Amino acid sequence: MQSTRTGSGRSFSLVVLGSVLVVFFATAALLGFFVFWSGDQVDKVGIDRQATRVVSSLSQQLRQVSKDQESISVWGDTLSAVSRRDFTWLNHNVARQMASYFSHDATYILEGDDTPLYASKAGRRTDTGAFDEIAAVVGPMVEELREKTRLGYLDIPPSIADFVVIAGTPAIVGVSPIVSANGEGERRPGLEPILVSVVKLDLNYELGMIDRYMLEAGRFTTNPSDNGLSVFPVTNRSGRIVAFFEWEPYLPGTELLDQTVPAFATGFGVLGLIVALLLYWLWRSSRALESKHIDAERQATQDPLTRLPNRLSFERQFDRILREQGPSRQLATLLMLDLDRFKQVNDTLGHHAGDELIRAVGERLRHVVGPDPILARLGGDEFAILCLAELEEAEVMEVCRKVIEAIGRPFRIGGNEAFVGVSIGVVLARAQDRKRHELTRRADIALYEAKSSGRNRAAIYVESMNELVQTRHSMEAELREALKVGDQLWVAFQPLYGRRDGEIVGAEALARWTHPRRGPIAPMDFVPIAEGSGLIEMLGEVVIRRACQLGARWPGLTMAVNISPSQLRNPNFAERIFAILEDTGMRPQDLEIEITESILLEDEMAASDAIRSFRRAGIKIALDDFGTGYSSLNYLKRYPVDRIKIDRSFITQLSTAAASVAIVQALVTLAHALGIEVTAEGVETDEQYRVLASMGCNTFQGYHFSKPLEAQALERLLNAPAALPAAQVA
Repeated sequence: MQSTRTGSGRSFSLVVLGSVLVVFFATAALLGFFVFWSGDQVDKVGIDRQATRVVSSLSQQLRQVSKDQESISVWGDTLSAVSRRDFTWLNHNVARQMASYFSHDATYILEGDDTPLYASKAGRRTDTGAFDEIAAVVGPMVEELREKTRLGYLDIPPSIADFVVIAGTPAIVGVSPIVSANGEGERRPGLEPILVSVVKLDLNYELGMIDRYMLEAGRFTTNPSDNGLSVFPVTNRSGRIVAFFEWEPYLPGTELLDQTVPAFATGFGVLGLIVALLLYWLWRSSRALESKHIDAERQATQDPLTRLPNRLSFERQFDRILREQGPSRQLATLLMLDLDRFKQVNDTLGHHAGDELIRAVGERLRHVVGPDPILARLGGDEFAILCLAELEEAEVMEVCRKVIEAIGRPFRIGGNEAFVGVSIGVVLARAQDRKRHELTRRADIALYEAKSSGRNRAAIYVESMNELVQTRHSMEAELREALKVGDQLWVAFQPLYGRRDGEIVGAEALARWTHPRRGPIAPMDFVPIAEGSGLIEMLGEVVIRRACQLGARWPGLTMAVNISPSQLRNPNFAERIFAILEDTGMRPQDLEIEITESILLEDEMAASDAIRSFRRAGIKIALDDFGTGYSSLNYLKRYPVDRIKIDRSFITQLSTAAASVAIVQALVTLAHALGIEVTAEGVETDEQYRVLASMGCNTFQGYHFSKPLEAQALERLLNAPAALPAAQVA
């Protein structure tokens, strides 16, 4: 009986064991089949999606080539330049634009009889015989385009772009008729000049295409390799294969299998051991997860550098306070802080020093605001303070003053002294204000106002600021459009007079904007917007180029141009200046770059390198608004300055304040002792001129002599230097 029970038990065990083994291996087989099948399906879907992106990107490239050409070909100035055979204009505005801005490798212009009139490669004019290299492949496209234009069109002229092979290299060729955008000029349907451009599908193009369309690494070729790469045929408009795009396919399914199959096999091999140890590991894991959960909760709500609440924690607390505060009292006062000149410290001393500075700022803020307000670091160099007590405006500004004073003291970072400031935007939340996003937006607007008003200060939000921000946004968009159109922005020139009567020794180039609807817009209104929106470099280049164009026509006349900190921080700024001088033919010694002390203070390293590059090239350097900064004398010693311009605030007080007379005389004497010329700007009366001349000022500028003039008016004045006609107001 016992044996039977034992056998029965053993049989039962075997049955159970066999059943478990069958289930185990059946499960393993089914799971393995499913894993490999799923991997294969995922690979197919991945390759199909990659091929779809390739098709989409190739179609987009054809459209982009035609769009690039349209910006040049549908332009009355281009048509006029072709008619005049103005190759200098074509060099500047067609060849270089197509090469540097649109990255086209070659550009050609054909006359009405298909004879090449102009050719350029890599942005430089070349012999028209270069067109013979592509004439065979371009000829049918040109013939088709002429047929289309001969039939007429309504608004936008037709264009053609297609894939071709040139000298064994795949390329895109586009052809577009050169016409006037507004219909001016003689229309000759089918006989218009034609713009032809070539974009080689080379390594640079492939890298740009891969980056723009997030494609896998690949290349264009006329002879695809047979090494497991995915290949997509590139066909022209007639359906012929002209090239292939091959790439190393990303196979997510295969990659997943490579990672999971070994683990899968190992997992089934040790399944029995895992089952035995499962309860133990679950207990250990639950304790570890609990500990990690606590640590993750702390990390999710605390800034790792300063140990202050982070943005997430701050927003949660802010939302809770807005919900819990009573309806009959002020809710809270929100201060948004942003460090000034932190980027300079970070770039100069390194990111490690930047982290130390952020920690030190956090400690100072803790000390200033105390334990009651909620202090948080929102990220980067941004902090926030939420005061829960009822505060009047005067009390809030006192808190801001203490914060600005504390942050303004030097920081000792890694053996160096670092100086930063802080701008503060303040919003006083009232009982009806219950939306955190709106309060934060208002504080950000006030912070923007504080920064635009000179930084290192606080501003309390008022409703007019919101209107001002909207106006700024609108004006920024209009300025961006004006820079594209090019007919609203112009340059005025204020003459610089020498000590002899009527002697004009130079002129200062000044940006002007005549809006088609608003009329003339003051520089003090649009220049700060250009600086804050990143448009100042484009605007500055317009001024520099037009100043150099005028200076090239008047050698010996000094053309002065103001530059901004953004321009000077650009590592390619000096090269751009040299290129403009070469393009316009202006002598470097006739150009004078005007910088302010704020530029030297904000980015001394970049300023020093650029100034020395300019001086080596012969370009003169002038220090503008001299006398208003606390360290101007130090800059005269450290930098090779050719001229100082005494700030107009001293000039206007010459007749009323004896101190101003003494200061100006001291500045002139000091400058001459250092071999530096002195310009007095803002001279408005004959009395001021006589006093300044007696002090030894070298040159003069101001409304007493002339207001800013248009270029043509200045040239008329230069042609008759003895006369001082009434200036046209600019």
